[in-house]
Amino acid sequence: MTETRLRSFTHLAGYALASLFIASLAFQNLRYGFYELFFLASGMTLLTLAGAGYTVICRRHQLSAPGHLIILAALNSGLVAAMYALDPPGISHWVMPLIVLNLLILPLRQGMILSLLLLLALTLFLLFTQTVTYTVTVSFGTFALIAVVALYIWHYDHMAQSAEDLAITDPVTGAHNARFLDETLQKEISRAIEMSHSLSVISLSIDYADEAEDLHGKAGMQRLLRDLTQHLFGVIRAGDTLYTLEDGEFFLILPFTPEEGVRVIAERIRRTIAEQTWPLAGKVTVSLGCATRAATETRTADLRKRVRQALEEARRRGADSVWYSQGEIRQS
Repeated sequence: MTETRLRSFTHLAGYALASLFIASLAFQNLRYGFYELFFLASGMTLLTLAGAGYTVICRRHQLSAPGHLIILAALNSGLVAAMYALDPPGISHWVMPLIVLNLLILPLRQGMILSLLLLLALTLFLLFTQTVTYTVTVSFGTFALIAVVALYIWHYDHMAQSAEDLAITDPVTGAHNARFLDETLQKEISRAIEMSHSLSVISLSIDYADEAEDLHGKAGMQRLLRDLTQHLFGVIRAGDTLYTLEDGEFFLILPFTPEEGVRVIAERIRRTIAEQTWPLAGKVTVSLGCATRAATETRTADLRKRVRQALEEARRRGADSVWYSQGEIRQS
């Protein structure tokens, strides 16, 4: 299950359970003749049902759906207004499930802010209407609930981020892997089209990689890949991204980089690698193919194909070489 589907399911379940809980409060208040509280609970039920409907409609955008903040802010504001206007009995029973819903649906920071504001309103209300002991007990219990739920959600977000990092990171080199390449490159192509800026890419291959692995073994090759990765991280700029592919190949995405810029960067990479003496491997050279996005290239496959052809041309010309693929350059 993807993160978006999981969040959609969680949000829908949260709204559904909240609707059932608040609806039960509405019928209970109707039964005992508390009509104002019945109308309050009915209105809150309609809002939670609206949240469920919004989740279904925006199920593919749950990671960045702003409507949840509006719905939950309305729920919290309505409860605070009713708290001071109606003086409802057992108001803490209304506040606690709403706090859980805040933290379950919203991003952690937004959920915490909204829940703490609700707790502050509850504490002030109880200070004016209840004893100090009762106020401290309820407020502390509510704060403990906020802390426990927030800690659990933070732990989940941390574990989810760790799992995502493992999925898109090469375990040997620490660079991004091929699984993440196409997604990022397509985003950069779209951004380059929208902002009319240059976008360049480099495909890099270790010369005689198979022979190097036969000579130094798998462990030696992995050491070389790690060292090269760290070296490339030191050469590229902030905003550039590096990817580890198979068979000793790397891929670099260079936003805001025109033809002359990618030529300089590729030559710097080639020269600095050739000049160093690498642990275990000794002298190493690389071949590089580079290209700048043409106006007609709107898909990752087009740009990757052209830069791959540039790399193959560099290999044909011999080890330790750079080849730039000419294209119809989109001027920035």
